[in-house]
Amino acid sequence: MSHKSRTETNDFTCIHCKSLVPVQAWGTKHRNHCPVCLWSRHVDDEPGDRACPCRSGMEPIGIEVRQDGEWAIIHRCAGCGVIGTNRVAGDDEERSLLALALRPIANPAFPLDGFRRRSG
Repeated sequence: MSHKSRTETNDFTCIHCKSLVPVQAWGTKHRNHCPVCLWSRHVDDEPGDRACPCRSGMEPIGIEVRQDGEWAIIHRCAGCGVIGTNRVAGDDEERSLLALALRPIANPAFPLDGFRRRSG
């Protein structure tokens, strides 16, 4: 059985947290990322092709809000460094999504104590 048919028809174990992940979830017909920890595996060269030989873990590094308001998870591959996105699915853990979205606010790249309100 090829990797493509196995991935599209069977549930898989998360590369990071080892949770059992359903391939078909609400809002998606084939999922790449874990709904619990949001990690993924680098499997696509082009969306859905399952042709990438890297197969390394892809760490969730941010949230993208697309023009239509849809959220997508930004991932960076630990093996080759490529950056990609996966649409958020309806069963993704809300706390994990919010923690990822709030990460820049929790750890700003510059000091926030220098900002003061302007009067007037």
